[in-house]
Amino acid sequence: MLRPLEVLMSEPQLTRRVVAEAVGTALLVLVGTGSVIAALHVGRGQITYAGLGFISLTFGIVVAVVVYGFGPVSGAHINPAVTVALAATRRFPWKEVAPYLAAQIVGALAGSLLVVGTYGRSAVDLGLGATTLGANASYGQGLLAEALGTFFLVFAIMALAVDSRAPLGWAGLMIGLAVAGAILLIGPQTGGSLNPARTTGPFVVMSLFGGSTPWSQLALYWLGPLVGGSAAAVVYDLIAQTRAAEQPAVEDSYTPAPSQERNAP
Repeated sequence: MLRPLEVLMSEPQLTRRVVAEAVGTALLVLVGTGSVIAALHVGRGQITYAGLGFISLTFGIVVAVVVYGFGPVSGAHINPAVTVALAATRRFPWKEVAPYLAAQIVGALAGSLLVVGTYGRSAVDLGLGATTLGANASYGQGLLAEALGTFFLVFAIMALAVDSRAPLGWAGLMIGLAVAGAILLIGPQTGGSLNPARTTGPFVVMSLFGGSTPWSQLALYWLGPLVGGSAAAVVYDLIAQTRAAEQPAVEDSYTPAPSQERNAP
């Protein structure tokens, strides 16, 4: 079974997990938004749908790498929407939500600063990979798109990394592909954030370097993913009935217990 909520980590272990979340989110933002800047450089300021495909694949790859690398340490949430969804379904302690979210935001800021360090001022001039509403997307459409995209992502996480019946070894790859698929779906409408930290980091760093930041849109990039992710976790529980399954969790990469030996099947 998934580890009980009452089994809490000691402070050094929490520190290590928080650092893993910060580093993992920094890698996500560095590689993911960095690919946006690279595409804009190659495309002379324009990104076609084919270019969006390569960007989505890049995001998928870095998510898969972080899940495989830090899943056994922190669960590799690297996304406030994932952390809140797991807490809402009692798979993650609420007392640790704030440290995780803080680490994710710090990591996103660090990742954006590294993009600026890599590409210089041109990264800021090109938007720093920040997500913004498409020209033909209303605020409501953007909110719905982010909720639906994150629903799909968290649904994949529930099926592949949380459910004790999931096949072993596939979580990182398939979750990465779910990220890519969601970006391809909603990218033209919102840029395909799916992750409040991924949007907040570039917004803050853009402002620090004097770039034009659409702060009025930030709320939808928090509300959409938080609502969509939590809804996915609740719906999956209701339909798949994971709570009724009495099988041991042999791969619980999103709710790890580093202080315990992994359960045998």
